[in-house]
Amino acid sequence: MTTLPTNPCAVETIELLSGAESPRPLFVLLHDAGGTALDMLELGNRLGDAFAQAAVLIPEGLSLPSVDAPVSAEALAQAVGALADYLRAQQQRFNVLQSDTALLGLGAGASLALALSDAHDGLAGRVLSFGGCYAAWPARAPALTTLHFLHGNQDAVVPVARIRHDFAHLMELGADATLDVASTLAHALHPALMDQAITRLQTCVPLRFWKAL
Repeated sequence: MTTLPTNPCAVETIELLSGAESPRPLFVLLHDAGGTALDMLELGNRLGDAFAQAAVLIPEGLSLPSVDAPVSAEALAQAVGALADYLRAQQQRFNVLQSDTALLGLGAGASLALALSDAHDGLAGRVLSFGGCYAAWPARAPALTTLHFLHGNQDAVVPVARIRHDFAHLMELGADATLDVASTLAHALHPALMDQAITRLQTCVPLRFWKAL
């Protein structure tokens, strides 16, 4: 993979590009509050190794102020709008369908990704949350976005009990979602969670595809 810093849509971005003429899929990685794009580089490289034709983008600053503190509805809407604009621009740039786009976030970045899936169902075909949670509870489950939650059982920032409760409610709403909990891990982007995320991406067929058969 080639690492190229660039500045699309006025957002500084690390780009890992395969050189494919028509890259598939498109991965966008969102760092945690107080972090940087470099924090997601190992995950980006793992995704590039697992998906040889992929484009992996790691924008700087597309996150929320905190994963465990309240955020105003206005601030959340602004952050979601900025992320939506960025995603649409990159999908157009690479000619990638929304269904071939996956959004992966850590902590506050994951919370922003989940908020986007609520506000713009299907803008990303998959959202993977590492140690994240909903900043505002969704009124309904997304119909066109598959959700994957990956969490450490020892997470002191976002307790696993909260995620289990949220996941159970999503199941009641009919969400297409998975939950993986690592018993010994805390709030971190651990290699074990990264490997499980890739397994989910490679093996989980979205429920909407099964329903269409």
